[in-house]
This record gives sequence, C-alpha cells and structure tokens, in this order.
Amino acid sequence: MDIRQLLESRSARALDEDDAGRVLIASDLTGTFQLYELDTTADGSGQLRKLTDFAEPVSGLYVPSTRQVVVMMDSGGNERHQLFLMSAEEPPLDDPDSLVPVTRSPEHVHRLIGVRQDGRQLAFCSNKRNGVDFDVHTYDLESGAVSTVYDGGGWVQESSGFSPCGRYLAFGVPGPRPLDMDLALVDLETGATLHPLAHPDEAALVGDPSWIGDDAFVVTSNVGRDRVALVAHDITSGESSTVLEADWDLECFASGDGSMLLVVANAGGASEASWNEIGRDAEGRVTLTRLGAVALPGRGVISGSLLTPRPIVSRDGRHVTYTFTSPTVPGDVWRVQRGVAASQRLTTSPGPDPAEDRLAEPTVGSLRSFDGEEVAVFTYRPRHGRDDALPAVLYVHGGPESQSMLTWNPVVQALVARGFGVVVPNVRGSTGYGKRFASLDDTTRRLDSVRDLAAIHDWLSSAGFDPGRAALFGGSYGGYMVLAGVAFQPDLWAAGVDIVGISDLVTFLENTSAYRRSHREREYGSLALDREFLEQASPLRRADDIRAPLFVIHGENDPRVPVSEARQLVASLERRGIAHELLVFDDEGHGLAKLKNRLVAYPKVVEFLEQHLGVAGPDASRV
Repeated sequence: MDIRQLLESRSARALDEDDAGRVLIASDLTGTFQLYELDTTADGSGQLRKLTDFAEPVSGLYVPSTRQVVVMMDSGGNERHQLFLMSAEEPPLDDPDSLVPVTRSPEHVHRLIGVRQDGRQLAFCSNKRNGVDFDVHTYDLESGAVSTVYDGGGWVQESSGFSPCGRYLAFGVPGPRPLDMDLALVDLETGATLHPLAHPDEAALVGDPSWIGDDAFVVTSNVGRDRVALVAHDITSGESSTVLEADWDLECFASGDGSMLLVVANAGGASEASWNEIGRDAEGRVTLTRLGAVALPGRGVISGSLLTPRPIVSRDGRHVTYTFTSPTVPGDVWRVQRGVAASQRLTTSPGPDPAEDRLAEPTVGSLRSFDGEEVAVFTYRPRHGRDDALPAVLYVHGGPESQSMLTWNPVVQALVARGFGVVVPNVRGSTGYGKRFASLDDTTRRLDSVRDLAAIHDWLSSAGFDPGRAALFGGSYGGYMVLAGVAFQPDLWAAGVDIVGISDLVTFLENTSAYRRSHREREYGSLALDREFLEQASPLRRADDIRAPLFVIHGENDPRVPVSEARQLVASLERRGIAHELLVFDDEGHGLAKLKNRLVAYPKVVEFLEQHLGVAGPDASRV
C-alpha cells in the first residue's frame, strides 16, 4: 500500500445521538469532515445519509425534540467559527447559503458549548465584545434572542453544557497557572456563577460534569492528587466526594437519566472502559457499582482527542455509541449494548485492511531520561526482518499539554512501510502520566523536554536503530521541539520536519491571535516577566547552529502559530545555505485539514526523509 492509499483512508466520528436512535456523524468521505446521519432504528445498522457537502470542514449537534442541527464552521482554517441551524430533513448539501445564521460576526471566534435537553436554547462562547475575552451567551431557538450570561474575561473552555433541567450551564475557566482549569456553573435563574471544586492554592484540572440529576454531577478532577479521579458534587449542599480513583487518569460519561456511568481509563495511551451503575449510600453519597468491562474492538482509543469525540451514552443507559481508532484502524463508529460481549460496527469507512496490508502495531515501552524521569515511547518497526540498524524518525506530539496515544496515523504507517523505524515519545510535559510529570516542562523548564529528545537519541542504538540516521518530526508544539532539537542538539539529528511549528517563542507570543496570548503565556512564560528565558529557548536565536536539512509546512491562515514563524525560519536557513523546503497552503490554518493538501505535502515529506536518511528497505516498493 503506497502513501497516497494510506492518506486517502477515510474515517467517521460519532458527534451526537437523538432519542429516536439516529446518529449524527462527521465523515471525511469527501476529503473534509462533513455531516451525515445514520438511522439505526431498524436493525442497528443503516446507510449514511449526507447532510452537508461544503468546502470547509464542519461539526455539529442535534437540537433535541426537533429535526434541526446546530452547525459549526470556519473559513480556510482561521478558527473563527460561526454557528448555523439547518434542517436534517431538508439538508443543505452543497448550499451553505441555505443555513440559518445563529452568529453573524465572521471576524470573531464562536464555539458551541451545548444544547438544552428540551431543545429550547443553545449556548456558545464568543470574543465578539473586544476580540480578546470570551463571553458566554445563550440563544433562544424560538425567538432568536441572545443573552450574555458570563463576561468574566479571558479564555473559556467548552464543557458538557446544560444541566438536565436547563438551570445550570457548565464551562471551563483557566486558572492563573499552567494545567489549571476551574469548572464554572452559571445559575441561569439567579445569574450567579458558581465554582464547585475551586482550588485557589493549587494548579489542578476540573473537567466536564456528567450530570446525574438536576443539581448533582460526577466530574473529573486532580485537585489534591496526581492522577485524574472521579468526584461527585451536590450543588445544593456544596459537598464533594471521591467516587473512583485508579492508577491512570479517568474520564466519565453519564446516561441522560443519570442511572449509568461509562468510565474510561487512559491506560498508557489506550482506552479501557467499563459500565458503572450510579447509586447512593445510606448517607446519600454517590456510589458506583462496576458492572463489567466494555468490549472494545481492539487496543486503541475511544475518547479524549480530536480524533475521538466524547462517547455517547443513551438516555436509558442501555448502550454506548462511540468512535474507535487504533494504530491500524483510521476510525469508525461503533455501538455496544450493556451486557453484550462485543461491539457492533455502525460505519465502515474506506481504508486499509490491517491483516492484508501489513500495518505496523507498536510496542509500548519506556526509557530513562537525563535525570531519571521515565519517558514512555511507542515504537513502530517494519514487519520485514532486516538485520541492520534502522533509520529512525521521532514523531513528537503537539500541545504541549497533550499526549501521543494509540491512534491512527497514516504518515507513521507510510514511514514504517518505507523501512524507517518510528519512535513516538511522550516527553515530559505530556498529559496522561500524572500532574507532576505534566508540569515538568512549565515555563523556564521548557528545555528539559528538549533534553528528553537527546536521551531518546542515546537509547536508539540499544533499540536497534541507527543514531546517525535519526530525524525529528512534529507539528505545532511538536514543530517547536523539532526546531529546538536541531538548534540545541545539532550533532544528533540528520533532518527535521516542522509542521506549523514555533521558531521563536517571543515572536510567537507577540503575533499569535490576541485572544490566545495570555492563555498560552501560562504555559510558555510571560513576555513581561520571562522574556530573557523565552529568547534563550527560541530555536531561531540559535539558527547559526542548525545544520540539519528541514522541511517546513504551514497554513497561511493559522491563528495559533502565525505563518511568520515559518517564514522567518526559512529566511534564516536561506541566508546560511541550509537545505530546506517550504510549503505554505493558502486555504489551511493550524495543520492540514483538507485531503488534497495532505496528498501534496506528505509524499514530499517521505521523499525528503528518504533523501536525507538514505532509506532503501525491502518494503520500499510498496509506498
């Protein structure tokens, strides 16, 4: 299977489910993610019915008790999303002008928070007031009236939205430190904003509430602990209690009737899920009774990333509809009934057959870094039996508050098929391994994560790789890591691939969208207080040391990492005669969302790495 075939694999994601059993699905059958509907009321399966066929990717949610869908869409990857309403019975298909606008300010950002269970209101956040601060608004779906319910300033993080009765609206508000998120609840009857599980003296994350009643919920939290646990909170009494802790971070998703909780553990980058019945003890505290494991299709992921939206637990708690992806499965929609041993596949997207196409499954391991910290690595190797040391590509995730997980990546599979070994690390600062580990790269400790790259390089030969033919590959913050590696460790890396990466932390913070600046300064450091360190940690300030050839990809409309970060880097490389290639896509933002652009960029990337690492493996003819 060649790289174009791998890149042309399609996937489907479950976005929402209505009470009639219809599933709202996003699928990239057309090359961008569009909306489809799957009616599963007959026998649990059905044909996808296309709802949209636009040039831009879209997402959405059902409006309960109606046949309407709320649609969210930006332009050219600029992330200035607008909200619309459309009919699921008479869908717009390729006519976006038939959508009914909810927001009418294309120069500002709008993000959907949720829709009330009775279909009367939706909620969204927007920076329309001043271009920087995000206010929270409700929109009356009958009258079109908009009401501002929160204007506390700063960033707002989407959450699970309205409580069952519609009285409370939930969203996240960042605290003053890295990895610090408060849960905010607006009481729509009184106008008061509540902060349950507030943690003023500690950086901690409080996540999305899973409502188990009109005034009670279970929420993810690492307040007072290293791992994310499940905590129940009663709004009326103000009391909280821990209901479940584990060795891994946990997520939870409740049924609409509050009777059942799906618990998902992030077990080293793979999902482990279980059914749990919700009850109360003699003192009225929430309890969970584990009913058994959820049978997943394999070792992969069902929640926690862009590739896998939230699992949807049916209102009566009898089934879960979810998106599954793994290193050999691009992603499809599945459903599992409570008490049934196997999941049923609802969509089958075009893509490779892992049995026939010899796709690589990674091994999961770890290594010790310079100071003894343990760094997790997923290692992919060609399935042919070569005895010589393999060239290696280190594929570094973005974020930095993120995690590489066991999900589909066609570029990784293409590199392995060409004879490369691919090492996917979770360097310090990655989430999923505890709060302490995730904080180890904060602000002035940024370069310690770059030192993890050197430790991985030291490990390569013992793992069967050729350290003299090792390259770095990453996007966004991963692109920063690529550039930092080749700038601060020029003797180690033979090449680098930087996708929408940061070349200078100072110019990045100065030029990123104004609404993002203060939010990102919490993680990277402040322009006012940490400028000297930001300069020291910027690859562009060490550009004279860069010797490795670089392949640079960027979107012209990137609102997060401006395209100027790529252009100033390439200008420096040109002045010093360093080999490089630059691709800038006029219709993309922070990454490559459109298949036509990925088909241009990634085959060139593979050729570039072959040229500079000298790969000629037995499988090379297949890609």
